[in-house]
Amino acid sequence: MAPKPTLEQTDAIETFIPGDKNMVVLAGAGCGKTTLLKMAARAVPKRKGLYIAYNKAIQVEAQKSFPDSVTCKTSHGLAFGAVGRKYAHRLKGARVKSEDVARLLKINSPIYTPNAIIPPVHVARIVMATVTAFTRSARTNILAQPVPAIPGFTDPETRATLAAEIPHLAQKAWDDICDPRGQLPFSHDCYLKMWCLSEPQLRYDYVLLDEAQDSNPPVAKVVEQQRHSQLVLVGDDSQSIYGWRGADNAMAGFNGVRKTLSQSFRFGEAVAEEANVWLELLDAPLRLRGFDQISSRITEVAEPDAILCRTNGAAMAQVMGQLQAGRRVSLVGGGDQIRKLAEAAIQLKGGRGCSHPELFAFKTWGELQDYVEEDEGADLRPLVNLIDAHGPDVVLDTVSKLAHPDYADVEVSTAHKAKGREWHRVLVDDFPEPKPTSDGKPGRISRPDAMLAYVTVTRAQYELDNTGLAWIHEYV
Repeated sequence: MAPKPTLEQTDAIETFIPGDKNMVVLAGAGCGKTTLLKMAARAVPKRKGLYIAYNKAIQVEAQKSFPDSVTCKTSHGLAFGAVGRKYAHRLKGARVKSEDVARLLKINSPIYTPNAIIPPVHVARIVMATVTAFTRSARTNILAQPVPAIPGFTDPETRATLAAEIPHLAQKAWDDICDPRGQLPFSHDCYLKMWCLSEPQLRYDYVLLDEAQDSNPPVAKVVEQQRHSQLVLVGDDSQSIYGWRGADNAMAGFNGVRKTLSQSFRFGEAVAEEANVWLELLDAPLRLRGFDQISSRITEVAEPDAILCRTNGAAMAQVMGQLQAGRRVSLVGGGDQIRKLAEAAIQLKGGRGCSHPELFAFKTWGELQDYVEEDEGADLRPLVNLIDAHGPDVVLDTVSKLAHPDYADVEVSTAHKAKGREWHRVLVDDFPEPKPTSDGKPGRISRPDAMLAYVTVTRAQYELDNTGLAWIHEYV
């Protein structure tokens, strides 16, 4: 038997049924947004709908439960059918090294700045990073794409030189990528961007865009261009945590009737109250209500199902601690990212530089250590501290001991990778309190940090050990 809709769900469905109003549905953590969309689709069985899922796993699950009148696709799935097929051979191509990128783009000389000499291989990496940023932006001209900030190349003079030199090389690279016979690295985001630039018309009566608060900007633009379809954007403004990766909150400026889902079905009142502390801080238009059929507690959790951390470095430290305690541990997303960072550390300690996309500007480990002591390198500090404390070989050995999630006693995750997940018992770690101001007043909590904290506490269903964020109660 289908669940009975709540009053909020009923209100949203009744607004959707006539088909004459675009909508924005603000759905809090665990508030049944996908359930609402299925109910809405079933209410209009004669209309043809498109549900754009955030990722492949969500799309596969949605296809099983949405009515037959709805096509469930990821944005990449839509783009592959229209554009990507003719580039399929390039997706399967051999790995292209940065040295080969430099050769193909005829980058034969270094870029000289007052503070750095950037060799051709590094120039090639910066060019491809700029192309990647372009594929994830709503810009239509790659010459207008800003060059991404590169750790180690952040001084104003170097930034200005790169801004002058890189765009024309990025245009040359994009021309190669758009050629089916091209030779440069080709990703799924490349054909997605091409599809978006073609301004496709989606032949559906309505389009449902899920997780709209973290939309791929080109895809959000495509959706907004569908003038003949009813558009429904669904998400949670306060879970917009991927801006650093180029994602955009498509809900913010979208012109549509706004509806709210505030009844969470994931957790009880205790976790809802903890979430509302952060929603209050964010001045969000939403406050959550806990599910009366779940008894949640804020308590110390000795053996959590999940440990959530802000950084990769802290997550790896937790993995080590749990392994030493004799527990089988998995790392959400796998250990490949950590492994590559540890391998880069070995290369830097050998004084021969590295090819890691975040660290290639540094020639030695000492240079990276100096960089993380500056405020702009703070995000890399937990990783550097981890390597300094244990050594890269120990980190690599730890990664090799990770268990498959199906056989793990505990899952460790960064807060970003925990989004969309839920566990019975959650421990929060590695969310440092902001430093006090020079006059002794409490430090400022940034919006990105507050949103990440909100996502983190709302992963727990029954028990939340909020040790890593308990300091927030001194601020409210």
